[in-house]
Amino acid sequence: MATNSTAKNQLANKKNKNTAPQQSNNQVNTIQAYLKKMGPEFERALPKHMDADRLGRIAMTTIRQNPKLLECSIPSLMGAVMQAAQLGLEPGLIGHCYLVPFYNGKMKETDVQFIIGYKGMIDLARRSGHIESIYAHTVHENDEFEYELGLHPKLIHKPSTGDRGEMTFVYSVAHFKDGGYQFEVFSQNDVDKVKERSKAGKFGPWQTDYEEMAKKTVIRRMFKYLPISVEIQNQATNDETIRKDVTENAESVYDQEYIDIPVSDEEPKHEGENQGEGTDKRADLSAEQAAMDLK
Repeated sequence: MATNSTAKNQLANKKNKNTAPQQSNNQVNTIQAYLKKMGPEFERALPKHMDADRLGRIAMTTIRQNPKLLECSIPSLMGAVMQAAQLGLEPGLIGHCYLVPFYNGKMKETDVQFIIGYKGMIDLARRSGHIESIYAHTVHENDEFEYELGLHPKLIHKPSTGDRGEMTFVYSVAHFKDGGYQFEVFSQNDVDKVKERSKAGKFGPWQTDYEEMAKKTVIRRMFKYLPISVEIQNQATNDETIRKDVTENAESVYDQEYIDIPVSDEEPKHEGENQGEGTDKRADLSAEQAAMDLK
């Protein structure tokens, strides 16, 4: 026989299930309003070949694909989109960059970490005008692979046509317009050491796109040898950063202020927080109210 306590719990769970979609829709509308309001600012930051409307649509697609982004603080979410705009990179869809939610234990909120992807690193490098081509490949245990350094460095890679087996190495190569070239090789152990040091090593693209992140890691290491400008070098430092809002400078998530805990289905509860409530009170705002809040 059901007790009063059991009945109350069942009613509470039913209520939470009914209100969750409404809260989610409210937050989607709020974020859309912020993106629309910030459109002119994004437009000023974007390169000529991109436009704010497209960036806004791609950002919303990325957010819908990862519902945890709906729980992030809106200032940090807008800050991450602004970083994408300033670097001329598109989040999510083609691997230019990623918007990764993480719980900021110091600030007691879920924020957005901006991570440059493999294709984003290649795009930044090509902007120098001195690079003919740049690429990266993974090597697997059944491939034929040989490289050596010294006075006459060389690299030979013949991928297996059948089952290639597990990844063992990753390498990047850049050919310069003056005829020179540069390459960098990482073992899987080298890649895993970088992954272990990353704040997002246990979640985000390191879990969903490991090989792409391995390629990005070896290209990023090669940046210091490439004939690219200081400006582009500085753009690459936006990797694994967070902005408190669109007007703030990007800050590394490795700063002591950002003590992160990967976002999971079991969110840490804060004092005074009721079960079923969203982490961002602005989820209950209408789109019009959200837009007014930006003025």
